[in-house]
Amino acid sequence: MKMNFSSQLNELVAVLHAFAPQAEAVERVVTLVADGLLAGHTLFTCGNGGSATDAMHLAEELVGRYRGNRRPLPAVSLNADPTALTCIANDFGFEQVFARQLKALARPGDMLVVFSTSGNSPNILRALEAARNAGVVCIALLGKDGGPALALADYAIVVPSQNSARIQEVHTLLLHAMCEAVEQQVAQDQTGDG
Repeated sequence: MKMNFSSQLNELVAVLHAFAPQAEAVERVVTLVADGLLAGHTLFTCGNGGSATDAMHLAEELVGRYRGNRRPLPAVSLNADPTALTCIANDFGFEQVFARQLKALARPGDMLVVFSTSGNSPNILRALEAARNAGVVCIALLGKDGGPALALADYAIVVPSQNSARIQEVHTLLLHAMCEAVEQQVAQDQTGDG
């Protein structure tokens, strides 16, 4: 069967069009993330599979840089350390791989961004529960109907699609929006305009 890129592109355009009414909610979340990081709070991220790469992508852009040079910002991808993941999975079960790290590292006022196309993964749900118990602001980037993660998040952005690939493509747009907002705010703070 021949791949039809045009149909994939048209599907993505339709998803973006359906997603557009959430722009104001997205702006609130990206401002919240930028404000929290600039106040010295840590941003934690996590996800499974392709969503794990989104989680790592967001964290590395904040610690390193997105576009411009600026000070490094505190961000940790909870799926980046294979020793922690395998130890916790072996001793406590895979459902606890993110929650246990949050219990050790997170402080009130910190933020957690979870990436999940379904909102159903037990380890994501346990992470949201642990974060809430620690006074961490919970942000969920989801898809489909949001799953049980929707109710556990303080802020949820749900991509209106059943296709995991299209959901993840919009999640990449969202993580880049967070990076852009952070870098703009850091630039303002450095020039004294903020």
